[in-house]
Amino acid sequence: KTLKTNLGPKRSLDCYLYSFRSAAIEPLTHEAGMQLLEKWGFNISPTYKKCTTLEEVIEYIDYWETAKKKLPIVIDGVVIKVNDISQQSRLGSTAKSPRWAIAYKFKPENIATVLEKVTYQVGRTGVITPVAHLKPTLLAGTTVKRASLHNADEIERLGIYLGDTVFIEKGGDIIPKVTGVDTTKRGLDSKLVKFITHCPACSTALVRQDEQALYYCPNAKACPPQTQAMLEHFIHRKAMDIHTIGKKTIALLVEKGLIRTPADLYSLRYGDIYALDGFKDLSTKNVLRGIEQSKQRSFERVLFALGIRHVGEVVAEKIVQHYQDIDSLAQASAEELMAIPEVGEKIAHSITAYFQESKNLQLIESLKKVGLQLRIAETKAALISRLLAGKSFVISGTFQNFEREDLKSLIRSRGGEVSSSVSNKLDYLVAGHKPGSTKLARAQALGVQIIHEEAIIQMFEL
Repeated sequence: KTLKTNLGPKRSLDCYLYSFRSAAIEPLTHEAGMQLLEKWGFNISPTYKKCTTLEEVIEYIDYWETAKKKLPIVIDGVVIKVNDISQQSRLGSTAKSPRWAIAYKFKPENIATVLEKVTYQVGRTGVITPVAHLKPTLLAGTTVKRASLHNADEIERLGIYLGDTVFIEKGGDIIPKVTGVDTTKRGLDSKLVKFITHCPACSTALVRQDEQALYYCPNAKACPPQTQAMLEHFIHRKAMDIHTIGKKTIALLVEKGLIRTPADLYSLRYGDIYALDGFKDLSTKNVLRGIEQSKQRSFERVLFALGIRHVGEVVAEKIVQHYQDIDSLAQASAEELMAIPEVGEKIAHSITAYFQESKNLQLIESLKKVGLQLRIAETKAALISRLLAGKSFVISGTFQNFEREDLKSLIRSRGGEVSSSVSNKLDYLVAGHKPGSTKLARAQALGVQIIHEEAIIQMFEL
């Protein structure tokens, strides 16, 4: 604990503020807010400038594309904002970003290094991703040793050989990728890189879906990396939230042959876990308790945990609002699914394809038998009143009297809508203990009303 406490000062951490919002003080412009922050002693970047014409904006961008190298930090572009606060309010925001600001990205730095070898990774859904291993080189502030080669088509397009001098850059100045090859420096004994034909983990022949650039390992049932990643996704806090199990425990259970599918977790016994390296009585009981408690997770959490391709947390919530049990969902056509908000053609076909696989149907039957929530509870589906009709809520943090899922159910049972993201259309952010800092800041910036547990209880008229 002492070591962790002393790390902050050693790393010279600092904070720079880029905007100001307050219910008590409302500056007329963004610039005025920055001036207030500076007056009060906060750190602000001295690089900002108010531009009155588009030409001035372009001049500002051109200047910093060169001058950025003089800054003490690495930047990848500039942000252009509407200065007038009232206009910002009129423009509003989407669920992800304000309409009154836009980022202009500089052209990424591009440097040369040597390709030493290519390896292949197997993802949770079986997708094979080629990875270039490079001679370490400094790029945009960090030492790069590996870079993405994306897929088989990209390898063929590049015509890349082992030992080639390649050009790399960071996509959005974050993810390194190979963008080209200097063929003039190619050695006579260089070997052409060809995409593999079999899975590097289980040797199964790879398949390629029509009109897609990706190759897959179809051996989802017995390919170790897929099994490992699928189980890690299943226990994730946003899925089944089995927080008493970590990646290392999953790896041990897979290695010992104790689990192959999520359903196998619910068949584990005391002796299975106690026999694992590092486990004693208390830790064994904690694992079993966490597994048992996960049976209470709601239908949408279970649906997300299944790991259906393209079905994220938000999409799972939308689907459950239309299909209140797994059997109804399994019978749905792609056209019916596309009628659900946020479900497009790609997601719809992914869902129907999932339920056409016999192994997936077997898994669902196994999960039914162990007691997972594969339908909306009757109390959750029932509409008690319309007290909250037309009102939307985001839940963040932990609460003294409710589990978050129970709180969502209470809101929906009274006609309210529960969202996962803060936008200017949101009515309330219900903030419990330690709410998400991003959601809280966004709600404050957008003027969304923030309420606490006592207020929501009064709304329920409990």
